[in-house]
Amino acid sequence: MDKPNLILVGRVAGAFGVKGDVRITSYTADPMALLEYRTLQREDGSAALTLTSGRPDKAGVVARAVEIETREQAEALRGLKLFIPRDALPEPEEDEFYVTDLIGLSVETPEGEPLGRIRTVQDFGAGDLLEVQPPEGASWWLPFTREAVPEVRLADGKVVAIKPEETE
Repeated sequence: MDKPNLILVGRVAGAFGVKGDVRITSYTADPMALLEYRTLQREDGSAALTLTSGRPDKAGVVARAVEIETREQAEALRGLKLFIPRDALPEPEEDEFYVTDLIGLSVETPEGEPLGRIRTVQDFGAGDLLEVQPPEGASWWLPFTREAVPEVRLADGKVVAIKPEETE
């Protein structure tokens, strides 16, 4: 069976108050978007939480969910990762990409020389970096800029990259 195409959008951080509200750390640009998705899933695609209401919180959202009636139930879900189906997301704008769509793409030079696959995408504060895992050896970082990555061809499953010159 294929693994469902899910996107991680949050994680239960614990209970809030005494009436079963749950604090959710949001990984979305707009934390309140979690309420618009409403039905959140577990990693295996099974139902996790059905949000009925919520309000912004410093780390995300404090929400009410159909499945939670007590503080103890909310606390028991601490650490639960929350997902939505990939097709629930709006199409990105031109020259914007979802991280999940980049991971696993092959990386090659403009001449077609294979360089590896995108392992992760990170932002350590100076902009997005693609971690490229070559067929052999250690991974390396590539700035996700137009200069370093002139083309992203999602339909072809690859990105064209200008490999940085290796220092001696």
